[in-house]
Amino acid sequence: MAKKLSSVLGVDIGSQNIKIAEVKVTGGKPTVTALGMALTPEGAVDHIGIHDPDSVGNILKQLCSSTGATVSDVVVSIAGQGSVLVRTLEVPAMNDSELKQHMDWEITRNIPFAESTVVSDYKAFPPSPNNPQNMDVVMAISPQSAIDSIVSMVKKTGRKPAAIDVEPLGIARSLQTSYGDSFAGRSVCVIHIGHKTTAINVYKDGKLMMPRQVPIGGEMMTRAISDGLGVSSEEAERLKTDVASVPSSPMAPAATFNPFDTGAATQSFTPYNPFAEPEEAGAEAAAEPAPAPAEAAPEPAAPVVSDSESGRVYNAMAGVLDEFVAEVRRSIDYYRSKGGDVDLMLICGGGARLRGLAEFLHNAIGLSCQVMDPLKGVTISAKKLDNFREEDRQEYAVALGNGLHICY
Repeated sequence: MAKKLSSVLGVDIGSQNIKIAEVKVTGGKPTVTALGMALTPEGAVDHIGIHDPDSVGNILKQLCSSTGATVSDVVVSIAGQGSVLVRTLEVPAMNDSELKQHMDWEITRNIPFAESTVVSDYKAFPPSPNNPQNMDVVMAISPQSAIDSIVSMVKKTGRKPAAIDVEPLGIARSLQTSYGDSFAGRSVCVIHIGHKTTAINVYKDGKLMMPRQVPIGGEMMTRAISDGLGVSSEEAERLKTDVASVPSSPMAPAATFNPFDTGAATQSFTPYNPFAEPEEAGAEAAAEPAPAPAEAAPEPAAPVVSDSESGRVYNAMAGVLDEFVAEVRRSIDYYRSKGGDVDLMLICGGGARLRGLAEFLHNAIGLSCQVMDPLKGVTISAKKLDNFREEDRQEYAVALGNGLHICY
């Protein structure tokens, strides 16, 4: 339905910030007519999903008013481990009728929620010339209660939901719009670093090839700084944002010590499979030691970088960064083990503001890495930009991608 519209409000509900991007299509090209973010009500949203749609709806309504957003149709993404499952499947090439029957079976056997009533959808991509026998399909499953929370939140603003999307597909549209053919034929790992979680998704030619979400985000880094330096959470957040700088010189941990070295090339690394089919997952889980609790981040493995304030902040969160790098490496290795490859990395989300992180990942993983600019090449003609800061551009990948729903 949303694809027939000429304007839409893209909304991204994060556990720390709510972002919006109003998109209108003129002459076949998208224009952003409203842009901004506001703090999410404390406790209203977490890594599980939305718990207080009324509070979120009220903030969203205020944000729309302050940014001058007037479009009534909303495209919002659903996120959270308890709210949605997104998986990419490779299936034999088949017609629409056969695909529907097959996906009904796939969806039934992949429901991970205790709630029996679910909403599901899928998006199929045509077979590629290199593999005409098979086709890739993105599948999404959500419990009805999570959908109801989204609808209730949107209605609280006086608007109506035109579509409910998933974050990986929103990022795909943003990536395609901002970078177009510059990554043609190349596989790009987009690392969306949120407050509670990080999404590690691989794309190729506009297609989502592999989605993965891990429970590491900016909050863990803030907590590590708070605990390590004995300061409040508010001060730790300020230090992370304004003072911290991840070193990338030869003396930095990423260059002098590799805690993830297995003695083999990355391509030959064989990690556990976090994306295993249900019948395989049990055996693999049994062979893999249980991960440490999120609160028990490993101690920094590398020597102290500096006695400066920036160095002390970095050393306090170095253990979390080590864990973060391990998850990125593990995801890339898994994708490679399935026959794919990754050519470069992009980072986005609030966590991408950490200075030096792109170079740090480049040194640790051995792939080119840069900060994604989802507003690159996009015309912005917003009348009110009081809620927008240039340094926050990388946070709008999902909101803008949802707004771009009407373009693809």
